[in-house]
Amino acid sequence: MEYLADLLKIILPAGLVIYGMYITIMSFLKKEREKMLVDIKTQSTNTILPIRLQAGERLCLLLERITPNNLVRRVSNPEYSARDLYQVLLQEVREEFNHNLAQQVYFSDETWESVRRGVESVITMINQAMQEMPEEARGLDLAKKIFQISLDQKSDAIQKALRNVKNEIRIFF
Repeated sequence: MEYLADLLKIILPAGLVIYGMYITIMSFLKKEREKMLVDIKTQSTNTILPIRLQAGERLCLLLERITPNNLVRRVSNPEYSARDLYQVLLQEVREEFNHNLAQQVYFSDETWESVRRGVESVITMINQAMQEMPEEARGLDLAKKIFQISLDQKSDAIQKALRNVKNEIRIFF
């Protein structure tokens, strides 16, 4: 019996010491893991933030370039017929959009959807203006009609998309 009591006197303190060391080591490892995660997130932010900002700039540029006034002024040629200008305008909008498709990776689904709606609204506006043109209309007539439709619209999908992109970029500052 005395042997058992002596054994307990040795094993019990040793067990408490081992348990204390276990708790200390686990606490240390947990803090180190948290520190590594913070470092990884910081490095990720330092890498991704400039890319996201650049993506935001590109989407803003896309939206500004396809705004009907800017688009028509940029591609209009007095020698174009309405049909020629129509085709050039649609091609320009589609190329701009396709060139920036990858930017959706850096934005929320809602923001990207607003950009897509903005592009679609411009295409719809161009199509609507062309449908109202007589067959022999000149490009200048189509341009005037697009400007008129643009002015008559109550909601501007391009401006909404621009606001969404800018608001999402502001989250990071």
